[in-house]
Amino acid sequence: MTTLTRTALVVVAVPLLLLALLWLFQRQLIYLPDREPVPPAGQVIPGARDVTFTTRDGLRLTAWYVPGDHDVTVLVTGGNAGNRLHRAPLARALAAHGLGVLLMDYRGYGGNPGSPTEEGLFLDAEAARATIHSSKVVYFGESLGAAVATRLAIEHPPDGLVLRSPFTDLAAAGQANYPFLPVRALLRDRFPVATGIAAVRAPVVVVYGTGDTIVPPSLSRAVATAARAKAVEVAGAGHNDLAMLTGPEVIGAVVDLAR
Repeated sequence: MTTLTRTALVVVAVPLLLLALLWLFQRQLIYLPDREPVPPAGQVIPGARDVTFTTRDGLRLTAWYVPGDHDVTVLVTGGNAGNRLHRAPLARALAAHGLGVLLMDYRGYGGNPGSPTEEGLFLDAEAARATIHSSKVVYFGESLGAAVATRLAIEHPPDGLVLRSPFTDLAAAGQANYPFLPVRALLRDRFPVATGIAAVRAPVVVVYGTGDTIVPPSLSRAVATAARAKAVEVAGAGHNDLAMLTGPEVIGAVVDLAR
């Protein structure tokens, strides 16, 4: 074997090996859970209580429920990182407007058992939804959780749907962040939003930051267009800015829809 042939084989083999590793370990790049157990709900949010529910595939998960003054509950499906402790300020802000809040964690997040997958996250949200007995329910989906909330809204219709920083599908968001990789060909978990959202039979509001570099604003606008939804811009806000958690545009979008 000549030196030139060996070099050519290495040039071909190395990218193929890297792509194979990305295929095998992609979920470790997609899901970034804080797996640590969270404190009791009442220590974090006054009046909140811990709840548990069991998914259709047998996982027993924990969540926080914050009672409200009105017969409306907001089910929060979070993004791909952290756990419900990081979203407690959102629950407190919504509760200050009299709304009940169910702050769930997916499998593998916040001390919950299991490992996250696209199907698993949907089963988790479905089980959380079944614990809510309010006469009206609003889904609030954050980033990747917007895809979870959209599928849940198609299969278990809510009274309203708020999507915060949604992407059209996960591949589009991934391609924006990793333009040098064949993201669409590699992904196992797809999380479509735009292709199915027209089937949602409830009012939809899309909220996004114009300074978002993780989910480009153009993707969120495309979701709003596909849903024929109201779009709310948060000027200059990035994906993880506090304005996208408790800012007046975000809280106002939920409160107005709940009313």
